[in-house]
Amino acid sequence: MPIWESEELRATLRMIEAEHLVIRAVTMGISLRDCATDDLHRTCQRVYDKVTRSARRLVSVAREVQDAYGVPITNKRISVTPIALVGEPTRAPSYVPLAETLDRAGAELGIDYVAGFSAHVEKGATPGDLVLLDSIPEALAVTQRVCSSVNVATTRAGINMDAVAHMGRIIKALAERTADRGGIGCAKLVVFANIPDDNPFVAGALHGIGEGDRVLNVGVSGPGVVLSAIKRLRESGRKIDLGDIAETVKRMSFKVTRAGELIGREVAARLGEGVRFGIVDLSLAPTPEIGDSVAEILEAIGIERTGAPGTTAALALLTDAVKKGGVMASSSVGGLSGAFIPVSEDHGMIQAVELGALSLEKLEAMTAVCSVGLDMVAVPGSTSAETLAAIIADEIAIGVVNNKTTAVRIIPVPGKEVGDKVVYGGLLGEAPIMPVSRFKSEDFIRLGGRIPAPIISLRN
Repeated sequence: MPIWESEELRATLRMIEAEHLVIRAVTMGISLRDCATDDLHRTCQRVYDKVTRSARRLVSVAREVQDAYGVPITNKRISVTPIALVGEPTRAPSYVPLAETLDRAGAELGIDYVAGFSAHVEKGATPGDLVLLDSIPEALAVTQRVCSSVNVATTRAGINMDAVAHMGRIIKALAERTADRGGIGCAKLVVFANIPDDNPFVAGALHGIGEGDRVLNVGVSGPGVVLSAIKRLRESGRKIDLGDIAETVKRMSFKVTRAGELIGREVAARLGEGVRFGIVDLSLAPTPEIGDSVAEILEAIGIERTGAPGTTAALALLTDAVKKGGVMASSSVGGLSGAFIPVSEDHGMIQAVELGALSLEKLEAMTAVCSVGLDMVAVPGSTSAETLAAIIADEIAIGVVNNKTTAVRIIPVPGKEVGDKVVYGGLLGEAPIMPVSRFKSEDFIRLGGRIPAPIISLRN
């Protein structure tokens, strides 16, 4: 019997059932490379047909597995080949119809999100890439499920600052188009450095060109499990140190990852029809629920409030221990893997901002050691496109120089200023409006061009 079906693992699932363990997402990656034609209408039809045909049983099978194992599966998602590649042969002036097609397919299937309205422009942009970028504000405003990501840098290529500046303008336009909903369109758009091809989490998921035709990736969510374990350790009465904390996190990460792989392999096996299991992303992905927070884990380790001195070191310990435990549990670890620190989606992070413990600058420092970057950060609606681009550039530089994935999901909330709050509900939670520097970076951003790749890129 395969190890992921052992009675020991079933016992693990039962043990952590009451500690907020959920499978955050089962995401089917679907290649659309065979859907491209020289006609936009025909391409849209082929995309719709392939997506609905490929994922027609995803929701029902996920529910079957959820019922069989008693582990909630929060989201059923689809990721697709970057649409800039699929749309370019059409020479269409807009890819909004492709976004609407994906949205319609997702609605037909009962899918929560469809990701991959994306482009890779780290070294330059083709005409199709530019059409994709210019389509983003309208595409994300008129659809409910479609998510977008743009990779503007890699460690090997450096940073495309023309693309970074363009993304600042796109984010402003998208916020204005969804102003009546608190700029929520920006919550479906991520700007990346070193984007992974197999990420199951939105908004940054996509189906990389090196992937197979149909792949099932899983994202777990276990902050509550880790938090409970650390609290038990601290309350045990025995003398402990940070090494003991790290070992505890590793053990719990091992169990959470094993649970994620069990569910992912079972869903893929029941789907059959050429669907293979891809990866389990072992990231700690928080929710707005109390007790399911990465910030609360940091505070359980001994930080009074997330953002206080020592926060970055504690987060480094947590991220490293999560990865070490996960890689021992599975040979199929991928995606982002580590610890997420989205502000609006984490109860403890929200509190830290409201109390003044966590600033945008400290959050940026923390992103040097976490899984992603500045995530679900709300700033004043008056923030300029150039300032947004400069914030993106800073975060992307961290990823490029450290050879890691970083990303920015930032929302300039129309009509809101520092001291206000925007409420989105659900997994998106609520976000206090964070202050940004009053000093400007327009001259730097307007220079454009490309920041060359760092010396560490020369590895051949």
